[in-house]
Amino acid sequence: MFKPNILIALFFWLLSTSAAHAESLPSDLIWITNNDAPIWADLSAEKGGVFSSYMLAFPPTLRSVGPDSNNSFRSYINANQLGLTSFHPDSMEIIPQIATSWAYGKDRKTVFYKLNPNARWSDGESVTADDFLFTLDFMRSTHIQAPWYNNHYSTQITSVKKYDDHSISITGAVARPKDELHYYYGLAPTPKHFYKKLDTDFIKKHNWKIVPNTGPYQIGKINKGKQIEFIRKDNWWAKDNRYNLGRFNVNKVIIKVIRDPNIAYKHFEKGNLDSFTLVQPEFWHNKAKGKLFDNGYIEKFVFYNDKPRSSSGFFLNQDNEILKDKHIRVALAHALNFDRVIKTVLRGDYERLQTFHTGYGEYSNDSLKARNFDLDTANKILDSNGWETRGGDGIRIKGRQRLSLNLVYGSKEHNDRWSILKQDAIKAGIELNLKLQDSSSHYKTIMQKQHQITSLGWSTGFRPAFWQHFHSDNAHKPQTNNITNTDDKTMDDLIIQYRNEINKDKRIKLSKELASIIHESAAFIPDFNVPYTRGAHWRWLKLPEVPGSKTTGNLYSPFGDGGLFWIDNKQKIETKTARKSSTKYPVVNKVFDQYKVNS
Repeated sequence: MFKPNILIALFFWLLSTSAAHAESLPSDLIWITNNDAPIWADLSAEKGGVFSSYMLAFPPTLRSVGPDSNNSFRSYINANQLGLTSFHPDSMEIIPQIATSWAYGKDRKTVFYKLNPNARWSDGESVTADDFLFTLDFMRSTHIQAPWYNNHYSTQITSVKKYDDHSISITGAVARPKDELHYYYGLAPTPKHFYKKLDTDFIKKHNWKIVPNTGPYQIGKINKGKQIEFIRKDNWWAKDNRYNLGRFNVNKVIIKVIRDPNIAYKHFEKGNLDSFTLVQPEFWHNKAKGKLFDNGYIEKFVFYNDKPRSSSGFFLNQDNEILKDKHIRVALAHALNFDRVIKTVLRGDYERLQTFHTGYGEYSNDSLKARNFDLDTANKILDSNGWETRGGDGIRIKGRQRLSLNLVYGSKEHNDRWSILKQDAIKAGIELNLKLQDSSSHYKTIMQKQHQITSLGWSTGFRPAFWQHFHSDNAHKPQTNNITNTDDKTMDDLIIQYRNEINKDKRIKLSKELASIIHESAAFIPDFNVPYTRGAHWRWLKLPEVPGSKTTGNLYSPFGDGGLFWIDNKQKIETKTARKSSTKYPVVNKVFDQYKVNS
């Protein structure tokens, strides 16, 4: 039996032997950084104040992975977790975040990173290489119940290596262009000291835990069902980094739960909310006018951007008995009069979206056009595929089955849009039953794949994404983003080729080919494209002279690439006093079109 002193000596010998043989960074690496790109904020922005906004539903969890985590509030959480690098929102250059510099491996699969030794978690703990290694373990764990993450971090990111506490490398499955390496194989750290271990109780245990982060704000007070507050960190470790200067200016961000946008707008008019996005024509044309605007208390703007567009439209569940027939899906696409909706309800403000992936430059297939409203074509398709009989109400019948479909959606403001579609679909013998749900129920319905047709818009990415939305690995099961239940082996093969392709030209070709297959399937029917953002804010909310970047989607975003605005507390007091005395200010209604894309 070993004596204790022998065991201690053996331990230190093993430790020194391991350290002596620890892998070293390659000596021929060429280290790169970028501290020369333009700053997109106003360096004279004032610090302080409180910014109040709203969300339609309280989040079902604070987890950013696992069941129910794919909700709108997650964007606030993710935006306060920095990655190794980021993309400049105008030039798309690589810029540093937690990494101070980076280098590329000769295999074109690996990026080496030197971490900022000053990086800290919000609880004061240092961010080290171990937190990036733990990300891999965390995302691969079945305990988080997140199949997409399990797959991505197992098949796409093959290894994370530690060279010392502040040096790592990340290797992906296939070689990629240098900029894409940062996007597809980029990692954010996961606080190993916080989670300690993963077990079967992870979901329940961490449902409402506030996880330490690396960004400018941390969740503070939570009033369940009513609001969540974010507090700006006084001594945030990255506050003086070049690309954070002039940003993240307010001391507190309050996100209130207001389940109806119309009620939220009334709160805005009372000054309880600092800003209001006015993309919807009803709000822009009908509500955003009157004394508050005429007296200059509230200011309006339109800001054109140049960015990938949300994949917005109708998603058809191909597991449904009726919709599994492609002929029905194509006929339905021709029976929906989106142009009429644009001309009437939407006041001509929107455009028709043409494809699932729009605005991705050469990766988009701009030759594809959405199916136009054509009752003759819809009727011919249905007549020749066994649906030639109509009932007394004009709805087609096949055997004992009526051509009746439910459209579930989560916004009351869309009632008029879909009512018009319903009216014209009846002319083709298709009954479209409109099913309005609150946003939480709508989300659950979709994630459980319990819909027939749903109206939805997916967020965008760096390049067109196909695997999560259309690969059969994500079909016929809940809690995945393949909400059309697409299950096409030919498409599966192309998706994997697209993910693994090194050659840019071939990858672009695959992207366009996949876009054509999505179009041909008619499982997705595009609806609207909005080439701008627009809104209104009280005059105490200040924006830079150029209020956003080329890719800005929301000028009032307090986190992420945003955080450009600030609160002028002196003007806030002044404006509230002016309202009582009817003092007037100049009317402000600006149009920013420097990034406008000519269509």
